[in-house]
Amino acid sequence: MISSEVPEHPCVSPVSNQVFERRLIEKYIAENGADPISGQPLSEEQLIDIKVSHPIRPKAPSATSIPAILKSLQDEWVICLSSRISCRPLDRSCLTLSTTLATLKPQAGLIAPQAALASQPAAVGAGGEAMEVSEQVGMTPEIIQKLQDKATVLTTERKKRGKTMPEDLVRAEDLSKYRQVASHAGLHSASIPGILSLDLCPTDTNKVLTGGADKNVVVFDRREEQIVATLKGHTKKVSSVIYHPAQSVVFSASPDSTIRVWSVTGGNCVQVIRAHEASVTGLSLHATGDYLLSSSEDQYWAFSDIQTGRVLTKVTDETAGCALTCAQFHPDGLIFGTGTADSQIKIWDLKERTNVANFPGHSGPVTSIAFSENGYYLATGAQDSSLKLWDLRKLKNFKTITLDNNYEVKSLVFDQSGTYLAVGGSDIRVYICKQWSEVLNFSDHSGLVTGVAFGEHAQFLASTGMDRSLKFYSL
Repeated sequence: MISSEVPEHPCVSPVSNQVFERRLIEKYIAENGADPISGQPLSEEQLIDIKVSHPIRPKAPSATSIPAILKSLQDEWVICLSSRISCRPLDRSCLTLSTTLATLKPQAGLIAPQAALASQPAAVGAGGEAMEVSEQVGMTPEIIQKLQDKATVLTTERKKRGKTMPEDLVRAEDLSKYRQVASHAGLHSASIPGILSLDLCPTDTNKVLTGGADKNVVVFDRREEQIVATLKGHTKKVSSVIYHPAQSVVFSASPDSTIRVWSVTGGNCVQVIRAHEASVTGLSLHATGDYLLSSSEDQYWAFSDIQTGRVLTKVTDETAGCALTCAQFHPDGLIFGTGTADSQIKIWDLKERTNVANFPGHSGPVTSIAFSENGYYLATGAQDSSLKLWDLRKLKNFKTITLDNNYEVKSLVFDQSGTYLAVGGSDIRVYICKQWSEVLNFSDHSGLVTGVAFGEHAQFLASTGMDRSLKFYSL
């Protein structure tokens, strides 16, 4: 084997008849195109999966000394004790969401686990129900501290910015004059039409990323008007894409149940994250740039390390028993939202892995959610032809925008200043926040609009659609 670890996803190479961890052998094949034992040519498609029950991991070499074994036994005793307590909700203190989540105050009656008893507390639901957590690598104290430190920095930066708008931000009166200035239809296959997802690099919005029905991920340079890379590897359509803000790396998710990490410069897949057993429906990058949040039809959300491809934690709400349809991090990264197939929006505390609030009100599956950079607005869309705005401080819906009959909301995004909200679906609409009045409406796509995104300071707007085109709008 490539490593000394027990494989989580074992597979056999028909070339050498050896068993490998799929994640590692795929990485080796991507770099070398050959079997590591025999050296003969080997492709991902040739690998044969082995169906096994999840093995118990052996102790790491560092845990084989007597002091380490004693500490391990002590830790297991503490975890057993906390598990016993977590099954007795009446004996457990009702804890409110940490005051560090200044942007969110949980409603009365929400229960969080008694985290002091173990470094890995049992996950619980908004009503105190136990939720299944798959056996994963774990949220170590170091990771939790890293998340907290990043959130502290971001909250401080937001307070410094206050209500001051960027000087270069396009004004509403100018935004209302935008028109289509470019349209590109050659990024994805014409035989399987449809661009299903869109993202712009946050630090250089001229770098455009699209995912297609043709199973391909495409990186496009808006300024040069040319394709930079076409990334192939998914076995089904690409439903979500994300551009890393600081690295030449992009991410994609698909109904083939995988998340892929790609090198733009190398033009190849560098990691396959197998966090789910069904279609991956949502993808969001943590503010650290080191972790991915994903949601799936398998009813789980997962938190994964992009460097190792390892799933750190994976949680489902067993009481809900419903597919997740989308997922998005709050800008500070300590909480996130998921949408469900039964019209619920759930807010989660990442560190405690708890469901801290639920927002009912939509009917039909939730199709898109978006947090504003201001930290306290959440926009949601569902298959009920409506757009809802929620205040995370008061935990309530303060505005509902009723759209045309049979309007399909497919994409929601705030600009980086939190001044504008764009909606993509049956057409494209842009609203100015606070007034929530419409300042733009485009019907240039001949098919459903699947993605919308703002350029830096809203100096242009980008959109993708089932008509296979990528369009840009500006003055």
